[in-house]
Amino acid sequence: MRWFYNILDVWKNELIRSLTDIGALVFFVIVPLLYPPLYAYLYNNESVREVPTVVVDNCHTSMSRDFLRKADASGDVKIIGHCADMQEAIELIHEHKAYCLIYIPAEFQKNIIEGKQAIVELYSDMSGLLYYKAVLSACTEVSLEMNQEIKAQRLVGATKEQAEAFAYPIKYEYVPMFNTQSGFATFLIPAVLMMIIQQTMLLGIGMLLGDERENKRKGIMAEHLKGKRPLEILIGKATGYLNIYIPVVAYLVCIIPVLFGHIHIWQWKDMIAFMIPFIFACIFFCMFISTFSYDRESFIVLFVFMSVPLLFMSGISWPGSAIPPVWKYISYLFPGTFAVNGYVRMSEMGALLKDVHWEFVFLWGQAIVYFFLTWFAYRKMYKKWKWFKA
Repeated sequence: MRWFYNILDVWKNELIRSLTDIGALVFFVIVPLLYPPLYAYLYNNESVREVPTVVVDNCHTSMSRDFLRKADASGDVKIIGHCADMQEAIELIHEHKAYCLIYIPAEFQKNIIEGKQAIVELYSDMSGLLYYKAVLSACTEVSLEMNQEIKAQRLVGATKEQAEAFAYPIKYEYVPMFNTQSGFATFLIPAVLMMIIQQTMLLGIGMLLGDERENKRKGIMAEHLKGKRPLEILIGKATGYLNIYIPVVAYLVCIIPVLFGHIHIWQWKDMIAFMIPFIFACIFFCMFISTFSYDRESFIVLFVFMSVPLLFMSGISWPGSAIPPVWKYISYLFPGTFAVNGYVRMSEMGALLKDVHWEFVFLWGQAIVYFFLTWFAYRKMYKKWKWFKA
């Protein structure tokens, strides 16, 4: 039973060290607690509405005014002024009094009457892509509606039913699935939650092992690790991190979506079964990577900037089919890649555990592989330090 008490001793000391080290406490507890509510609050409106827009109407006809009136009536556009020329409109955008510009050329109505294609130009402040998306969607809907009206008007001598059939040869209804509002929060927050788990764990564990290395160079040894076998150290430390992240994961998965009204239609038994291999894969992945940390700060510099690239490589914010194979294979090294895809499908699409079978299997595979890699790395590292029994 000596091995059990050794594991228990490592677990107790690692847990205390994790919760008393200010740097580790920030990454393990404070960041997961505060960052998701802040991020969710900022994007909780899902999409922008009533985007301030200026107009340059060189046509000055009933058709151009009709186009602008319908655009302004939509929930996405708010026309705040008409400008005499493009320069005046651009200055308003530079001053951030407006974010988009609708330009209607002088030949707009003339081209329509002559049966030619008419053009409406849209310019946007691209510092905010959501502004462009909102105004573009509104102008596209208005142009489609006017196209149908113009086609129906040109069908001379037709009945009302014939005119409607000509205007709408194929009637369609746009119903977005899952993300019904096409909102930014529903699209991004679930993926961010999984990345927060991986990144905060990686930074916290890397900081703790980096601290061990710094103390070793100073001749200060971790007393609770002396005489322990690498496997005992590994299991003891992993259990300590597991105790910290079980409530953290429960908070991110269960409380944040409810608190901000995000879609969460997962089955709790399936979600628990899916999160278990993800937590273990993250712990052993982070413990293995942390063996390359030689001081407290190196992981902060190295891995903080990787959050956005990892989010792209997961295939959520960028189509997986468009990701080069080399980057796709690199993404398979990170547990967050499979967790993001599995969690989004379970949380927002109602997928069951059998529907995310491959993600589930890969996470267990990562947990096993990184467990043994960490064990070998610990044997090499602590044998060199001469802190443990052979």
